[in-house]
Amino acid sequence: MTEALLATRRLLVIEDDRDIAELLSLHLSELPAQVTLASDGRQGLGLALTRGPWDAVVLDIGLPGLNGLDLCRELRAQAARVPVLMLTARATELDRVLGLELGADDYLTKPFSVVELVARVKALMRRAAMPAADAEAAGAAAPTVLATGPLRIDRPQRRAWLGPGELALTPREFDLLWYFACHPGRVFTRDELLDAVWGHGHDGYDHTVNTHINRLRNKLGTPLTPGGFIHTVWGVGYRFEAPA
Repeated sequence: MTEALLATRRLLVIEDDRDIAELLSLHLSELPAQVTLASDGRQGLGLALTRGPWDAVVLDIGLPGLNGLDLCRELRAQAARVPVLMLTARATELDRVLGLELGADDYLTKPFSVVELVARVKALMRRAAMPAADAEAAGAAAPTVLATGPLRIDRPQRRAWLGPGELALTPREFDLLWYFACHPGRVFTRDELLDAVWGHGHDGYDHTVNTHINRLRNKLGTPLTPGGFIHTVWGVGYRFEAPA
């Protein structure tokens, strides 16, 4: 993604700590990007739903008015494709898992490195808006559209359909589904999926993969797909197969 393309990006930061919010605005603006700040959950949700489209949302969990977990749930229900990076002062695994289950694409615990946060936001935007040419340059030798059974995936549009209905996928869910569909029958470990979909050096953990796969299974598990697409290989990882 070129700097000229990044200049068109719009970011929403929902953070009630004024010092942190202003620090994030200062550094994210240097991407370059236009940064809008919200100081409470209800204001942030209103901006997220009415002032979009946004290229990424940085969302604190501990917000007044409407907490970040509930905000993320509502945002995903109405604007599923916007990448979300969640922030929290609580380092418990439960917080991480809840954030991912509700649709967050990435996660940082306070205190965090601003440099790392900016890098992760850039990566989220790049994945969400990567054109076909960039995908090929990144080494993706797959076709731009894949169809297997009732499932059809269009990579340039970043859209997927199961039978006649379109799937509401987050950016990371789409990346994971596309990667699986490009390698049917192959078994991947969680670490391999973290490296391939989240990127080398991602501060990941097993629940990152598990929760995203569980959400994908819920969205793919309709009567059109008895048995589903994603299968657990016990003690190893996961395998993608079209239903018979």
